[in-house]
Amino acid sequence: MKSIEEYVRSIPDFPEKGIIFRDVTSVLQDAEGLHLAIDKMQETLKDVEFDVIVGPESRGFIFGVPIAYNMRKAFVPVRKKGKLPCETVEMSYDLEYGSATIEMHKDSIKPGQRVVIIDDLIATGGTIEAIIKLVEQLGGEVVKIVFLMELAGLRGRERLEGKEIASIICYDGK
Repeated sequence: MKSIEEYVRSIPDFPEKGIIFRDVTSVLQDAEGLHLAIDKMQETLKDVEFDVIVGPESRGFIFGVPIAYNMRKAFVPVRKKGKLPCETVEMSYDLEYGSATIEMHKDSIKPGQRVVIIDDLIATGGTIEAIIKLVEQLGGEVVKIVFLMELAGLRGRERLEGKEIASIICYDGK
């Protein structure tokens, strides 16, 4: 059996020279790779008491929904502004070039709920920091954050200081 790292395709000099792009689609398009990724991420939650999984579009959906299903938990989507049909709460945050706004339904997290956030990758941590703020604004408590991959050179973990974080694969660079 291959290790999870062997399923990740590394593409040098993309999107610019000196960057090694870690491609999650190579994990998704292989049945064994996808199964292994979900199992390994879910394993990090075996001793965690929580009520709901939150995941940002789109890859947070890909990994979060099967884990929520397997663990019999609810799943709450976080979407780009303007994509959710009911009353929402929103949070804007800065990107490397520009800014973004994400939303959650206002009734998606109940006060006191224990929340796990799941996504494919932590880079600078900006998106997850914004999600944490939304969860807390609705009265929830983020008890763990799980990523398939971490780009340690971008130091996103520092931005999420004080939160319990698990990453299945950690790359030293950017």
